[in-house]
Amino acid sequence: MTNNKNLQWIVGGIALVVLPLILQSFGNAWVRIADIALLYVLLSLGLNIVVGYAGLLDLGYVAFYAVGAYMFGLMASPHLADNFAWFAAAFPNGLHTSLWLVIPAAAVIAAFFGALLGAPTLKLRGDYLAIVTLGFGEIIRIFLNNLDHPVNLTNGPKGIGQIDSVQIFGLDLGKRLELFGFDINSVTLYYYLFLALVLISIVICYRLQDSRIGRAWMAIREDEIAAKAMGINTRNLKLMAFAMGASFGGVSGAMFGAFQGFVSPESFSLMESVMIVAMVVLGGIGHLPGVILGAVLLSALPEVLRYVAGPLQAMTDGRLDAAILRQLLIALAMIIVMLLRPRGLWPSPEHGKSLTQKT
Repeated sequence: MTNNKNLQWIVGGIALVVLPLILQSFGNAWVRIADIALLYVLLSLGLNIVVGYAGLLDLGYVAFYAVGAYMFGLMASPHLADNFAWFAAAFPNGLHTSLWLVIPAAAVIAAFFGALLGAPTLKLRGDYLAIVTLGFGEIIRIFLNNLDHPVNLTNGPKGIGQIDSVQIFGLDLGKRLELFGFDINSVTLYYYLFLALVLISIVICYRLQDSRIGRAWMAIREDEIAAKAMGINTRNLKLMAFAMGASFGGVSGAMFGAFQGFVSPESFSLMESVMIVAMVVLGGIGHLPGVILGAVLLSALPEVLRYVAGPLQAMTDGRLDAAILRQLLIALAMIIVMLLRPRGLWPSPEHGKSLTQKT
């Protein structure tokens, strides 16, 4: 049994490594879809800490994604040097910060904003918490949209461009690499970086799930009053859940900024937050394999449906807009799934099932 499981892990690992090399033969667009899917997996894993483990509904999670993206944009572009004379005097060409500093900085800054969101919402639950977090996400987006005057910090709706690509040990991921006579495209190199970050995040989430902190979060999720009566410090643990979940969003946002080379407020709308929550709910709240499955499906499905929506639009003589038709197909798929699998596509095993089987 153990050998079979090890074999499955080895085959799965080889498939993940080979996947982008196969996809790039069909065009970079397919590898790009895989890259974006991995970023959404990272976001979903972070939101799962808040929603799945601690049971706190967060509809403003995209704010931390935005914080990470803009932080990388400011640290890896000439924007600050172009707009602030004192900064240009110290750093004439901008900061152009190393990846090894960017990832921890994105995690820490996003965690700070997560705790900042969590502090005033400690006594809120359910719908009230959802509305406050939704408002927080919109406030961040509006700030990013308007902080171009009187001090141009975010460049407003025009966004920040000329962002550096990631460099690891002298290897520029923004350029094509030739290895043993085989061309590896830039999007494929980013795929391996994102995959490494996702695997590290999965290990962290699994360790958290089985730790004292994870058990305490789940106790708060099931019954906060009972958890408090048992001596669990619900205030600190809620703040920790918000901060820990936000740090994943910050890292994902920084990688998004590096991958795109450009960030603007349009990328961090309310719809993005709703989609990330939908990924967690659709896959199976609190169950890591389910969350990953939901993120991959909902991030890749809209892009794959582009190839379905076109012919369907042609069948209706162009009466239906392809983008609207694509959203309609996604909505129908989600409704069908939630009717047939109300606990998600891959829900966590029911409590007590193993005990029943043993008896």
